Amino acid sequence: MPNPTPRILHLIALLCVAALTFALISQHVFDMQPCAWCVLQRLVFATIALVCWLGLLAGRLAPVLHRAAALLVLALSVGGVMAAWYQYTVAAKMFSCDMTFADRFMVQSGLDANVPWLFGIFASCMDARVDLFGIEYALWSLGLFAVIGILGLAALLRRSGRA
Repeated sequence: MPNPTPRILHLIALLCVAALTFALISQHVFDMQPCAWCVLQRLVFATIALVCWLGLLAGRLAPVLHRAAALLVLALSVGGVMAAWYQYTVAAKMFSCDMTFADRFMVQSGLDANVPWLFGIFASCMDARVDLFGIEYALWSLGLFAVIGILGLAALLRRSGRA
């Protein structure tokens, strides 16, 4: 039976790209402008996808690197859950998320200025609070990070198949 970990890593990366695509369509087609916490979560999704695909490539040289990528995915997904939870419970109720961790991190990284179409901060957290099917975007993001974390844990704990 072949090792299922690479398939799981690829699935996680595709889920992250889908989340980013959905966020960009929401912003650029439906004019739903992101806040600092929104773009921080975009960065986490992008980083997870990159880790998965680099883990797949590196895992060809040493299969243990698949597990290392899965462990990093698990850690990043926990960070994503925390960011989404903070956005939902605290930041979305604030008039401004200026000078919060997300705002400072995104501005200091230069991503908001250098890649504004993806990481630009164009709304306050309160203004960026939007529902989709009666559920706030932050909760959708939290749910996806939880699913990614579970998949990352599954990839980490899977036994390698034998040829």
